[in-house]
Amino acid sequence: MVGWQDSTFSGCKTDFFPSNMGIGQPQGRMPRFAFMREHIGRKISVFWRQVVKQALFGLIIFFLITGIVAGEAKKGKKDKKGEKGDTAAVAQTAPPSGHSTEASNEFIIGPEDSLSINVWKEPELSTSVIVRSDGKISLPLINEIQASGMTTKQLQDHIAERLKDFVASPVVTVMVKEIRSQSVTVLGEVTRPGVYPFGSPMSVTELIGRAGGFQAYAKKNKIRILRNENGHQIQFPFNFKDFIKGKNPGQNISLKNGDTVIVP
Repeated sequence: MVGWQDSTFSGCKTDFFPSNMGIGQPQGRMPRFAFMREHIGRKISVFWRQVVKQALFGLIIFFLITGIVAGEAKKGKKDKKGEKGDTAAVAQTAPPSGHSTEASNEFIIGPEDSLSINVWKEPELSTSVIVRSDGKISLPLINEIQASGMTTKQLQDHIAERLKDFVASPVVTVMVKEIRSQSVTVLGEVTRPGVYPFGSPMSVTELIGRAGGFQAYAKKNKIRILRNENGHQIQFPFNFKDFIKGKNPGQNISLKNGDTVIVP
């Protein structure tokens, strides 16, 4: 056996084995395969460090986005609550339903107004009429009578005086069924923009309340009231945000026939 080994490996160099096997290399130097193993280990370590960094970065971004979304949602709820509060504030300043369509005692009758005239115990003399464009109405027995320019109290006294020739001690009641001669308009970011009958004193907030309150994106600090006087247009600013804080309450002016309120 010894002779076979000698004959087989005699004269062979120590670098017979591949250099990457680490055999036959001088002592003190790292074998090639050990070096590669360490190199690969370092690569894997760097790779996982990158993975961890990216995962942490992703988590940070996730929490940031979640926080922003939650903040916006909370802000939206707060804004919505504020909008509800503003609407409620307008509703509190608005008159009860139907009140502002009724004519006050100081209401001046005008053309196109619908009137109900009742003569006590005289149903044949009681009727409903519409004031003509010339300001007059027609009634049984007394025919035409001027109505435009009078209050309901003045008109019923006038009718009673004319009926004395036909009825003993007539008792007359005049009511405005529908106001068409006087109106105010509200435009812009309110729930129900349009033309509203103007039968009794009405402020800016009362008109907005009748119109259903503000829309979500109404600029409540930039409301304007337009009024025509002597052929000239006058503008009145109205800051609702200041008004509900108790600042400058005088800006909530009483409207006049023909006024237009603009809510941008």
